Amino acid sequence: MAEVKFYLKDPKSKDKTLIYLYFSFDGKRMKYSTGELIKPSSWNSEKQRVRFSAVGVTDINNRLQKMEEDISKIYRNLIIAEEDISASILKQKLDEHQSNKRQPKIDFFGFIENHIISVAPLRKKATITAYNNTLNRLRDYKEFKKKPVDFNNINLDFYYDFIDYLTTQRNFSKNTIGKHIKHIKAFLNEASEKGTNTTFDYKSTRFKKLTEDSDSIYLDKNEIGMLINLNLSFNKGLEQTRDLFIIGCYSGLRFSDFSQLRLENINNGFLKVRTQKNEDIVVIPVHDCVDTILKKYNNTLPKAFSSQKMNDNLKSLGKLAKINDDVEISKTKGGKRIKTYHKKHELIVTHTARRSFATNLYLEGFPAISIMKITGHRTDKSFLKYIKITPEQNAELLRTFWSKQIQNQNI
Repeated sequence: MAEVKFYLKDPKSKDKTLIYLYFSFDGKRMKYSTGELIKPSSWNSEKQRVRFSAVGVTDINNRLQKMEEDISKIYRNLIIAEEDISASILKQKLDEHQSNKRQPKIDFFGFIENHIISVAPLRKKATITAYNNTLNRLRDYKEFKKKPVDFNNINLDFYYDFIDYLTTQRNFSKNTIGKHIKHIKAFLNEASEKGTNTTFDYKSTRFKKLTEDSDSIYLDKNEIGMLINLNLSFNKGLEQTRDLFIIGCYSGLRFSDFSQLRLENINNGFLKVRTQKNEDIVVIPVHDCVDTILKKYNNTLPKAFSSQKMNDNLKSLGKLAKINDDVEISKTKGGKRIKTYHKKHELIVTHTARRSFATNLYLEGFPAISIMKITGHRTDKSFLKYIKITPEQNAELLRTFWSKQIQNQNI
């Protein structure tokens, strides 16, 4: 009786390890490398397949299933033909079979192009545009440097040289460069899962996404009130934009979520939403301001415009509300620290609503861990970088905390 089993080369490895096919027949056994790499934590030894939680699981499991069918068919054909059967003959036949199925080797650029096409139906248009931007920057780099760019030479030397090119030749900001590095690492991860890439320098801690703190603004309660109090009967588009923005200020949802709210998301005074970005379930009580807006629109929601149209309208709304404080913006661009100055209303965008929600709650003393349950931040560090409070505001929070301690001691 013949039997096919799959085992890991090193089941105790912390990194990826090869999957081997073992074919037992007539008291003998053939060992064959499938060429597939997987982390042991992603391997189900009982089912001898990749766990469904792993990246690329379907492709790998399909290839393992096809290989199992191939070796079984080869063995049956040899029996029917009454030919000698040995481990070496089976391995040779399977090698020939696999060689006939192999696709021509694809280079890094070809892989990225195919990957973008394959994920396009599953990703937002903006994400696909960002992927294509990274692909174009890689092509620009290759042309400028006259250097090969393929899987086998994407190493730390490439990493530092690519960053230098984006900094000195393209004058990009640190965060823009970081997004390109993030995409490159995502492409390489996908290629590694499919067995197309076998160079893993990109997994080094030094091959990291660059980032710097954003100087994005938030609106305080008074400024939000100034928007609420605007009489916008003369312009329905501005009025709908303002009302949607206020929903964001008192729900903490991203634009992609608060612009898509439906009545079924509202039940017993709570908003319940599965977020688009992380697919987390978020439950938020309906604030009085949100309830007022819902009633204003007969328990429906204001019409959502495109993100760009919303941002344009929000700047106009901020100007009408006289949100005119001077704001200094500082960021690294072209390797230099650049400072620019703006009126606050010029910087209002849809995401300002979410940042305002988190910052205002924090300043009022609401527990950070509870705010993070809504915003989706995983660590205190990432949350504290996200909210916008000045050193003076932080000092005032501490003073308020100490005052409450003294009051409690005197009770």
